[in-house]
Amino acid sequence: MHKQFPIYIVIACVILSACNRSAEQGVSATPPATMEASADQDSGIAAPRSGIYTEVPLIADLSGLSDGQRSMLVLLIEASQIMDDLFWRQAYGDDYQAWLASIGVDEVRRFAEMNYGPWDRLAGDIPFMPGVGEKPLGAQFYPADMSKEEFEAADLPGKTGLYSFIRRDDAGKLIVVPYHAEFATELGRAADLLRQAADLADDVEFAGYLRLRADALVTDDYQASDFAWMDVKSNDVDLVIGAIETYEDRLFGYRAAYEAYVLIKDQEWSEQLEKFAAFLPELQRGLPVDPLYKSESPGTDSDLNAYDVIYYAGHSNAGAKTIAINLPNDEEVQLQKGTRRLQLKNAMQAKFEKIMTPISGLLIDESQSDHVTFDAFFANTMFHEVAHGLGVKKTVNGKGTVREALLDVASSMEEGKADILGLYMITKLNEAGELGDIDLRDNYVTFMAGIFRSIRFGASDAHGKANMVRFNFFAEQGAFVRDPERGTYRVDFDKMENAMSSLSNLLLTLQGNGDYEGASTLTNEKGVIDAVLDADLARLTEADIPVDILFSQGLSELGLAP
Repeated sequence: MHKQFPIYIVIACVILSACNRSAEQGVSATPPATMEASADQDSGIAAPRSGIYTEVPLIADLSGLSDGQRSMLVLLIEASQIMDDLFWRQAYGDDYQAWLASIGVDEVRRFAEMNYGPWDRLAGDIPFMPGVGEKPLGAQFYPADMSKEEFEAADLPGKTGLYSFIRRDDAGKLIVVPYHAEFATELGRAADLLRQAADLADDVEFAGYLRLRADALVTDDYQASDFAWMDVKSNDVDLVIGAIETYEDRLFGYRAAYEAYVLIKDQEWSEQLEKFAAFLPELQRGLPVDPLYKSESPGTDSDLNAYDVIYYAGHSNAGAKTIAINLPNDEEVQLQKGTRRLQLKNAMQAKFEKIMTPISGLLIDESQSDHVTFDAFFANTMFHEVAHGLGVKKTVNGKGTVREALLDVASSMEEGKADILGLYMITKLNEAGELGDIDLRDNYVTFMAGIFRSIRFGASDAHGKANMVRFNFFAEQGAFVRDPERGTYRVDFDKMENAMSSLSNLLLTLQGNGDYEGASTLTNEKGVIDAVLDADLARLTEADIPVDILFSQGLSELGLAP
């Protein structure tokens, strides 16, 4: 008798056989030993750690694309490279090219390029070069001499906007400078490239999106293009581009940073995945929280797609590499249209093979190590993105949107919610018989192994914060047991399910109440790495297990170079 495999397992198996290629931010009392590397105890400067990354080529099968689509890819990558330049300027400063040239060509420069500056993004932003000081919490979005108090006291319309810098005028007064004014030349050039690409697009809806996105770049008004992107369904080539995520602004979490992804869609796999978004309304009604915190209706136009990513730029390429995308972030678009969830299968495959598998060999109890599977890794990642659509986007007590109310902890709360509700979704869909013949234990143990992987991203990453909160919450609930002799972890499946429901309730309530103090307290108290876990993570470094992947990417790797 043939086994009936669930859709995501069939996809995962195809990936494993067809691809021969080898998300992810808290408060940590100190960076874990795996991240400290060989820091100079006197200067506080860490050594460049290029070895924490393993390099893989970023490639995809382009044989099914037309000549026009291949030419379009060249334009999209050129536009993405402009986003890369703009992110450098947001993260480090306008003089980054001269600074890089002053370093020369060596390991230090290479590591600076990986981190978009002299701060190690996977070690709590510790500087790895002398004389640079701590990384500003506000990056380059705010004046270096501006305090939080000055900002909050300033009568400055639009000061919390996503798409502007705060600068000083000649008199030293704070002013708002829109991105499209600061970067007018560069954004105009990127917009022209998108319009040229639109003329080559085979898909009418995608061409329309590109033109609207070009307009968005030069006006900082992204909503129309976000709505249009939600209606792009059948195109082979896709693009995420612009000022999108606010993780780089660790001062307030207001300002969006530039990034881009150039993507190739697998139509057949994407069609098979689409059905899962349809379960959102039912799952929303069943959330383990008071009805007040699940009163919104998730958008029914949400979709789920599988892609190979062929180019990362800007924020998406800095530090830990994203393996799935859930966009747009605009709450109005989400409520009306839902979101699109993009699974980046070639990047996901590389992380599982190069990182997850060896981590499991060291830290997961041998009685459960067989439960760490790519099938479950794919599913956990996929449902994390779907779970962003659950809960509420607006607070229940008039404090505005959750993002506005929770400020700098909004991202870590949202990532934590999506992680735990993704596992909740898998549990409930499995109970309803919607996932076929799966072993739910695979998802739970793989989820545990995934925490170890993400914890290593450091204290400056929203996903890392969320992972540490969850790890310590699970520890208190007895969801896993550590063998002190072997230094391995074993999941208690019943207690883990209970802990999953309890943490889901807590995070949904904090978000719904817009409880900044409560969310901050949770992050500060549970977003820490104790000595035992620190030592276990150090064993991963001693075993030369990479922390993340690094891409060799561009036109040459894709066979598109002239």
